[in-house]
Amino acid sequence: MWTSRILTAKVLCGVFRTSHYLNTVKCRSKGSSCGVSGKTWIRPSGFDTGLKTFNSLTKQREPLILTREGIATWYSCGPTVYDHAHLGHACSYVRFDILQRILSRLFGVTVIHAMVITDVDDKIIKRSWEENVSPAVIARMYEDEFKKDMLSLKVVPPAVYLRVTENVHHIVAFIEGIIKNGHAYATKEGDVYFDVQSIGDSYGKFVGAMGSQREHDSSKKRDPRDFALWKSSKPQEPHWDSPWGRGRPGWHIECSTVASSVFGSQLDIHSGGIDLAFPHHENEVAQSEAYHQCRQWGNYFLHSGHLHLKGSAQKMSKSLKNYITIKDFLKSYSANEFRMFCLLSKYRSAIDYSDSSMLDARTSLETICTFIAAAQAYVKGQLPCSPVQEDFLWERLAEAKSATMKALADDFDTPRAISALMNLVHHGNRQLQPVSMCDGALRSPTVFGAMVTYIRDILDVFGIDLLYTKQVQEADAVSGCGSLQAVVEQLTNFRSDVRAFALTRQDGPTPGSPSKPELYPDRVPLLKACDTLRNDLAPFGVIIKDRGATSTWEIKHGQKKVQDNDQET
Repeated sequence: MWTSRILTAKVLCGVFRTSHYLNTVKCRSKGSSCGVSGKTWIRPSGFDTGLKTFNSLTKQREPLILTREGIATWYSCGPTVYDHAHLGHACSYVRFDILQRILSRLFGVTVIHAMVITDVDDKIIKRSWEENVSPAVIARMYEDEFKKDMLSLKVVPPAVYLRVTENVHHIVAFIEGIIKNGHAYATKEGDVYFDVQSIGDSYGKFVGAMGSQREHDSSKKRDPRDFALWKSSKPQEPHWDSPWGRGRPGWHIECSTVASSVFGSQLDIHSGGIDLAFPHHENEVAQSEAYHQCRQWGNYFLHSGHLHLKGSAQKMSKSLKNYITIKDFLKSYSANEFRMFCLLSKYRSAIDYSDSSMLDARTSLETICTFIAAAQAYVKGQLPCSPVQEDFLWERLAEAKSATMKALADDFDTPRAISALMNLVHHGNRQLQPVSMCDGALRSPTVFGAMVTYIRDILDVFGIDLLYTKQVQEADAVSGCGSLQAVVEQLTNFRSDVRAFALTRQDGPTPGSPSKPELYPDRVPLLKACDTLRNDLAPFGVIIKDRGATSTWEIKHGQKKVQDNDQET
C-alpha cells in the first residue's frame, strides 16, 4: 500500500519538476530575493477562478488566481499521530474538504492535494515511552486510525500522504540548500537554526508574528526568533545521519520540504487551523522562500477557526483534555449531521460545539429530507395537492441556484448557501398543500423533480449524500431480518385499504350537514386504529405518512413518536 503511495508522490514530483524550474527562474528574473522587503503580497498572474477568498497574507478577500488553468496545488498540514483524532481536528479537515469539493465540483478546478503525516515528534516519543513500544508503532497505529476517522466523515483523501520519516533525506538536502543560501547556521552541538535576521523584514507576514512564541534554548541562537531546522539526537530518540551529526528534523522544516518536493517553488493554496499561522506557517514561508530564493512561495493561506465546547473560551485540544473523539461523536450523530453543523458557520469562524448546535444541524437536514420525501410522493402521484404555482416555483429555483453560486464564490460562504436552499424548501413546502380528494386538478411534477434534483446535487457537492445514506439505512434495517421491507409494504397496503374503507362517506348529506356527506360513525374507530398503528411504528424507524387516501412509508433510525392524528379523524 505504501509502495503505491510513494510511487504516486514520485509521479506528482515529476509532473511539477518542470514548473519548479520555471517558477524559480521566473522569481529570479524579477530580481526578487528574500533579503528584500517581502511583506507585500504579489497578486499571481494566471487563471482567475471567479472566486474571492480571504487570504491570511493580506488579511482581506482576494481574487483566487491559479498558476495553471483548472489546476489548484494545495498543501495542508496533517496530524501529529500520537493520540486519537478529535472533533477539533475533524472540524478543520471537514471544512477544507467542503472547500475543495466546491472548487472541483462547482468551479471546475482539479485540486491536487498533498498532506504530510508527522510521524516523529516529541509527543510521539513521549507516548512510546509511556506505552513501552517504539515510536514507529505508536505513529502507525494512530495514523491508520486517523485515516479511518477521515473516511468515516467522508473526507476525500489527498492525492498523496507523505510521512516525515520517509522524507528525511529530502529534509537534509533542503536544510543544506538554506545554509548554502546564507539563511541558516549550525551549532557546535549539532543543531541547525534558521537565521531570521538574514531575511530582513520579510519575517512577520502573519498577524502576531513579532514578539510571539519563541523556541527554548535560545542561548544557542543568534536571535531569540531563530527556530530549529535540525535537532541533535538525544538518548533513546529516533535519529538519522546528517552533515551535522545524528539527529532529527525540526517541526516546521518538514512541511516546507514535503510541499516543495511535490509542488516545487510555487504553491497555490496552503491551509490549516488558525493556531498554525504563527509560528508554523510563518516559519514555513521563511524557510521556503529562503531555499527557493523567491519573494512569494505560497500565494494563498487559508485558516479555519477553532472549535470550542460551548461556554468555553478555549479551543478543543488534546493537551487541555477537553476533547471528544471522532469515534465517540459518531455514536450519537452522523457524518451528514456533522457536515451540516460545519456548513452552518463560515469556515474562518470559531464555532461552538454543543448538543443544541448539533440538534440544529439535525433539524435542518430533517427539514430538507421531509420536503424531498413529500416532493417525491407528489411526483409519483401519491400526494394529492391543490394546484401549485408552477411559474413561481421555477423562479424560486432559479433564484436559489444564483444565490448559492454567489455565496460560494464569496469566500465559500456556506451559511448563505444553506440559507438559499432552506428558502427554496420553504417555498416548496408552502405549495404542497395535501387534499383528501383530488378532482383531476392540474399537476406540476416536473418543477418538484427539478427542485429535488438540485437540492440533492448541491448537498452532494458539500459531501452530504442523502440518497446513499437512505440506501445504507434501509440495508441496515433489513440486514438482520431479510424481508422487513416486504412486511412493511404489505402492512402499509393493508392499512391503506382499511383507511380507504373507513374514509368512505355516506350517500347523500346527513342532517345538520346538508352540503357534505359524513363518514360512517361506526367506521371512525378504524381510522383511530390506523393512527395508533402509525404512531406505534414510528419509534421503531418505520415512518408511515398519509397522503390523502393513500399512504407512503420509509425506514429511518431514531425517530420520535408521531403525535398528530389523522386529519379525517
